[in-house]
Amino acid sequence: RTIVVQLIDRGAGQAPGLKVNQEDVTWDTLQGRLTDIFKTRAEKVMFVKGDDNVPFADVANVIDIGHAAGVDKVGLITAKIEAGG
Repeated sequence: RTIVVQLIDRGAGQAPGLKVNQEDVTWDTLQGRLTDIFKTRAEKVMFVKGDDNVPFADVANVIDIGHAAGVDKVGLITAKIEAGG
């Protein structure tokens, strides 16, 4: 099963919300959740999908957290890719 971390825009001045697939997580619990998911997997690949208005710094932070949790490869999903473009 593909793991997708989604950053959800909650408006200016607020940290984006986070989901791992359909499961809500917080910035504090993200690394532990990813560690649990990937510790038994041979393929340590995750995808990151950010809403249009989410600052790239937050996306980069999620990528760093993923690497700290043992993820080897990170892919980015953009609206264009999702639409099949």
